Amino acid sequence: MKKPELLIPAGSLEVLKTAVVFGADAVYIGGEAYGLRAKAKNFSEGEMREGIDFAHERGVKVYVTANILAHNDDLEGAKQYFSLLEEMRPDGIIIADPGMFMLAREICPGINLHISTQANNTNYQTWRFWYEQGVRRAVAARELSLTEIAEVRRRIPEDMEIECFVHGAMCISYSGRCLLSNYFTGRDANRGACTHPCRWKYAVMEEERPGEYLPVYENERGTYLFNSRDLCMVEYIPELVKAGIDSFKIEGRMKAALYVASVTRTYRKAIDDYFIGEEVYRANMEWYQKEIGRCTYRQFGTGFYFGRADENTQIYGNSSYLNESVYLGTVAEADEQKGAKIRQKNKFCVGEQIEIMKPCGQNIEAEVLSLVTEGGEEVPDAPHAGQVLYVRLSVLPEPSDLLRRNVERPQKL
Repeated sequence: MKKPELLIPAGSLEVLKTAVVFGADAVYIGGEAYGLRAKAKNFSEGEMREGIDFAHERGVKVYVTANILAHNDDLEGAKQYFSLLEEMRPDGIIIADPGMFMLAREICPGINLHISTQANNTNYQTWRFWYEQGVRRAVAARELSLTEIAEVRRRIPEDMEIECFVHGAMCISYSGRCLLSNYFTGRDANRGACTHPCRWKYAVMEEERPGEYLPVYENERGTYLFNSRDLCMVEYIPELVKAGIDSFKIEGRMKAALYVASVTRTYRKAIDDYFIGEEVYRANMEWYQKEIGRCTYRQFGTGFYFGRADENTQIYGNSSYLNESVYLGTVAEADEQKGAKIRQKNKFCVGEQIEIMKPCGQNIEAEVLSLVTEGGEEVPDAPHAGQVLYVRLSVLPEPSDLLRRNVERPQKL
């Protein structure tokens, strides 16, 4: 069996580097336009160059999103963007719109074009169509079951790849083609500006009684009618591999480094363990389940992979994220005298018990012994996000380790 690629999202240069260090085979990123995550920090031209170089030096591929459904006034700028990408040489460009595809094929003949899930790839004839256009990878619509994906695999050329989302947020609309955001706010989800109205709470107003709002009860659990669970398939790696999926894609280009590190490391280990032996994979299942819950998520489900979605796919209570860990920072430098240099992300204090999260899979408990600012001032806590600090711990971390705190623990020993 072919070992699938682990494809990780990166919304910033920091997160790209985290994904690479924590085990990604490939990352997908967006520039400042033409991708479907306009609210993500995204990459400037300089950051994109640096990110591609950083990944390629470590044997990791980079795919760039250009998967908006373009309008007329997008096309001239897209030509310039594709010319820039042709120079930068990412490993692939992710596209949904046929017009954008034609431009990219003309301007970037040396770069692989991948067909986005936004193109509604729901059957094997669609894969065959794109294959005849010179494409060698399409991203499956999230509405497909494993049975359907396995049939696609049987009926398409061997060198045509199937990429599938295996983890992350799900969209209420078919293959992500949503009009709610544009209707309510004027921000077009299909051009990267989704405001996520599917996560809002709704009520009904009766025509004859304007201003009188009636609650909407799906049942006693609440009124979040469009609010879907997050997808999580870490417990089903064998089924995904046997269906013939070539690339396991994680959703989340708006996520922070802790999320990306946690998900990358967990799926990396799960995939590698399965290819050592299924008994190894099964033996480590508790670790995968624990670690995948150490980052922000909504309640988990399996989407459409095992057939039609049911009541276990929706969340009726609220739209809040669950969060079991707090991201404190990534270690840039470390030595015995100064400690670990980080750019602090959330508040923590001297005397706290925190955790060193290592790319290899280890989690090491450590006490915060001291905090020193960049100017040399010793402080009792770190309340200001973005501050550069030297953190001395009871265990010396290494560069690229992440520091995190379990939110369930008291902040002081």
